Amino acid sequence: MKTITYLIILSLSILTSYGCSSKESSIQTYLREDIDLSYVTRVAILPFENNTQDEFASKRIRDITATQVMAMGIFDVADKGVVDSALSEMGIDPTTPLDAPLVKRLAQRLNVQSLIIGTVNNIGESRQGSFSYPEMSLTLQLLDGESSLILWRTSDTLSGYSLSDRLFGLDPMDSFQITVELLNNMLSTIPK
Repeated sequence: MKTITYLIILSLSILTSYGCSSKESSIQTYLREDIDLSYVTRVAILPFENNTQDEFASKRIRDITATQVMAMGIFDVADKGVVDSALSEMGIDPTTPLDAPLVKRLAQRLNVQSLIIGTVNNIGESRQGSFSYPEMSLTLQLLDGESSLILWRTSDTLSGYSLSDRLFGLDPMDSFQITVELLNNMLSTIPK
């Protein structure tokens, strides 16, 4: 009897620990090897590109990114209003690619060492039977304000699905929780 009880507890422990985590991460990260990022203390987060049907996704995720960068103590972040004002005053359309001289002028204008550029690749709900859960894919990159070199770039996808949620009838993580966890996973790949 003790053996059966022990096996049941062990099985539930394994299932719970396996199922508590979200879908396995698919993170892909590039870090320029010849650069020490310790010189970057202040960044500007530019408006994100939006490849989804949700017209406000890029604005929400840009705001959450700024909060997470500061909360994690990675960099100081220039105010979004100041960044958007500088883009407007300099005649820069946020939907068009930036060339090297423009990156340099913008970084000088905002008094930052680097720019964070992001893309919302996918955001939506997936379904498995009667169970639905949010999914999100993002790409972030850090550009040097002087040279326009990509210092760091990462892409990842995360879903709110977990086995334990299905087994125990728990609600999956919502889209805000997915966004925060995904950004934390991605931003934690920046060495400091």
